[in-house]
Amino acid sequence: MIPLRDDTPRFSTPYVTYFIIALNTLVFLFERAQSPGALNALVYQFGVVPQHFTEASAGGSQFSLAGSLVSIFTSMFLHASWLHIIGNMWVLWIFGDNIEDYLGHFSYLLFYLVSGVAASVAHILLNPGSNVPSVGASGAIAGVMGAYFVLYPRAKVLTIVPLIVFFTFWWLPAWIVLGYWFLVQFLSGAATSIVQSSQNAGGIAFWAHVGGFVAGILLIKLLPERPHRYRYGTW
Repeated sequence: MIPLRDDTPRFSTPYVTYFIIALNTLVFLFERAQSPGALNALVYQFGVVPQHFTEASAGGSQFSLAGSLVSIFTSMFLHASWLHIIGNMWVLWIFGDNIEDYLGHFSYLLFYLVSGVAASVAHILLNPGSNVPSVGASGAIAGVMGAYFVLYPRAKVLTIVPLIVFFTFWWLPAWIVLGYWFLVQFLSGAATSIVQSSQNAGGIAFWAHVGGFVAGILLIKLLPERPHRYRYGTW
């Protein structure tokens, strides 16, 4: 299922969401301007490599723990392909404005970054020996989806649904769209853990998605709603 838009109104301009989308786009264009060798070095330096954390935590490693921690934040703004960044930014565009509207700009930025950190921590803990760099905003965006799942479960989401040989458009409740996505991520993560091998092959960081989604659910219950948000008139 591919979400296209939702029907939840907002009452303020989502400046932080716009900024995150713009920053990710600019960083990606910078990536595309690099040579293959330079891009590979960039991703290994600023992406999350679980093995670096494992070795740094053990001590006596060429990787510093401080540098590895910084990569958790920088990795949120790197993407592997056009499809990767378009998919992430599209989902953020659909769901991010409502969460920013609910929390307020600063709290939303904090929420976004903490969700991304939680996603990376989940990925590191469940893939401690991997030397494959993980990049992308999907962990933080999964947090946004988790928050939306809690706040607006009955909101309608226009979704492309494939039916064998053709596609159809359905308005589905958000809890179905987001719940289905989470279930797929969890089952995929479990499957990859079962067949986990020493090949360190690349792929999708499913556990990062799971960790980000769960973090979003927990955080949105802890952070307060922005006061007087209905006084704002932007839709």
